[in-house]
Amino acid sequence: MPITSPKKLLTRFLKWRYEHISDKTFIHMMGVLVGLLAGLASVVLKNLTYFIQSTLETGIVFSNQGLYFILPIIGLTLVYLYVKFVHREKLEHAVSSILLALSRKKSNIDLKKIITPLVTAPLTVGFGGSVGLLGPAVASGSAISSNLGRMFRLDSKKKSLLIACASAGAIASIFQSPIAAIIFAVEVFSLDFTMLSVMPLLLASISGVLTSYFFLGNEVLFSFSLTDNFEIEDTLFYVLLGVGTAYASVYFTKMYFGILNLFKPLRSPKYRLLVGGLAIGGMLYMIPPLYGEGFGFINDLLDGNHLAALGNTPFDTHKSNIWVVIALLFGLTIFKAVAMTTTFAAGGAGGIFIPTMVMGSALGNVTAKVINNLGLDFAVSESNFTLIGMAGLIAGVLHAPLTAIFLIAEITGGYELFVPLMITAAISYLITKKTIDYTIYTRELAESGALLTHDKDQNVLTVMRLDDVLEKDFKTVTETTLLGEMLHDAVSKSTRNIFPVLDENEALVGIVLLDDIREFMFDRQLYKTTAVSTFMNSPPEYIFYETDSMQKVMKKFQDSGAWNLPVVKDGKYYGFVSKSKLLTAYRRQLINFTQ
Repeated sequence: MPITSPKKLLTRFLKWRYEHISDKTFIHMMGVLVGLLAGLASVVLKNLTYFIQSTLETGIVFSNQGLYFILPIIGLTLVYLYVKFVHREKLEHAVSSILLALSRKKSNIDLKKIITPLVTAPLTVGFGGSVGLLGPAVASGSAISSNLGRMFRLDSKKKSLLIACASAGAIASIFQSPIAAIIFAVEVFSLDFTMLSVMPLLLASISGVLTSYFFLGNEVLFSFSLTDNFEIEDTLFYVLLGVGTAYASVYFTKMYFGILNLFKPLRSPKYRLLVGGLAIGGMLYMIPPLYGEGFGFINDLLDGNHLAALGNTPFDTHKSNIWVVIALLFGLTIFKAVAMTTTFAAGGAGGIFIPTMVMGSALGNVTAKVINNLGLDFAVSESNFTLIGMAGLIAGVLHAPLTAIFLIAEITGGYELFVPLMITAAISYLITKKTIDYTIYTRELAESGALLTHDKDQNVLTVMRLDDVLEKDFKTVTETTLLGEMLHDAVSKSTRNIFPVLDENEALVGIVLLDDIREFMFDRQLYKTTAVSTFMNSPPEYIFYETDSMQKVMKKFQDSGAWNLPVVKDGKYYGFVSKSKLLTAYRRQLINFTQ
């Protein structure tokens, strides 16, 4: 009996699917599958990381704290070797690369990006890199969903929805917070919040959290039970916390880009690895809670055990003084952003979401301790401030206030803190958004015109490609071409009324319009005496292929009033874009976005 090839089996399945399953039902089914697989990726990621950490902690770190200096270098070296010999491409920031795929690559993500985060992130975090696992989990799940969508012949819009479903499944699995997972997908991936998108997200989130329950049981990241309710007299303190987390968010973001720029002069990855690894090791020696993700640190603060949270430091003999404790916690708030970015700059892999939570928890706890120890008879809940500090940093750093509110609400198992959560998250978001337009995820994409937002008009221009509206069927001439030659070799053989004028290096030096030569076309005396340079004009504007986004192209048409503009690539003439074709392509994309 002949064996049917996988390709033929897939073709048969696709044919059967088109005949028996509607698109809507199929997307719902895919949402469940993607959520399950993203949840599995998250479970694998967590288990691999915790296995490495527990092995090192029980065998090495606690017995010889001096090895804090060497462990990050070992982990970063292993990541470097994997990237160089297996991945063979530069590591990209997880969420930023996904956003780029949505806007520029028709939601296609390379197949090998399924495995790479599952290898590089555990090596980075397990050996002490001060980054998180959420970004790599989302990256792996998104690569799974993109490739499944491509295999089942889904269009880019449906693949985009599945990628958002994968992120929801990963977050739901890691935090066991299905509502926050859905909201994260909507806020960060600029997804339209409609029933068509909500149902697949809901199904993916449910399957992700069930996967976590199945493999990890009722084990939760934060062992917290709310004991202190919101008191109205504490409102002002939550306002102050919102302001504090806003400025901390601005610091976090600016420090991220500042340290990355600081490492740029180090051209060799080996130098970046060595310098970054030693810097991380030094910070871990001074501030042990910077090791890895930091969930243990957060749990100790929530339990009110700040001594366990801080661990063994060179300042242990002074920790009986509460102000020394406050200073150490504030130091962690400052250095978490430094350690995280240094890990990235040195070649590590990870995410920024969980470091944001660690920094927020420390700042919230510091704020509460300061209030309680000023001697003014104020008493606020340190555990509540620890939680709400996390929400403030998430809202500010990620520009995702709803995600922050619902994530912390789900962690606490109720909505008793909903009001202070809204106060702090809203203030943090508003101040940060006014100070910094874009997040760590989106800044580079926004600068290159590749960022999708909730603005449909902007999104249409973002997904459009210059190549899709470029026209090259124009007859070219030179400045020395005689009028008779132009009429015989160009005008008579072209259906266009524009003729680009090029020099010997194929650079565009001007254009000739048919209207410019119309009154001279039948004067034969000029055929051999008048050159093209006589009629040549400069175009009203140029489009530069390498640097001009579609937003800039559209603006150039609006400002110049032209109907056709030339395109220059590598200093040479490359073609024309017409306003009519541009507007037609824009209209088609807009229809696609609003369906």
